[in-house]
Amino acid sequence: MNVTPEKRKNERVNFQRGVTVQILAIDGTWRRTCTMRDVSENGALLTVEGSLAGLELKEFFLSLSSTGLAYRRCEKSWVNGDQLGVTFIKADAKPRRPRKGRVPMAIINEM
Repeated sequence: MNVTPEKRKNERVNFQRGVTVQILAIDGTWRRTCTMRDVSENGALLTVEGSLAGLELKEFFLSLSSTGLAYRRCEKSWVNGDQLGVTFIKADAKPRRPRKGRVPMAIINEM
């Protein structure tokens, strides 16, 4: 038997029956119902209802609630038939401000 080594970096939570979610365009021009099969800190595996042909999957939303209040920004990792692997896009970390009375090392190095 040929076994492929696991490439995932984070532990995944599997949903035996799946969870109904929606993917939708950033600009709201398209929407698809999906079943989330598993999820991790960095991404998810979805089974998509309907065609993905012609959809811009560079960046989109994964809506986790019917009201749209729980969502994640995603990008396509891979597509295989009706299955879609997505990676969650993390918000850029805010730059840290130096503490009062301290000069950042970047400024000291420029002197």
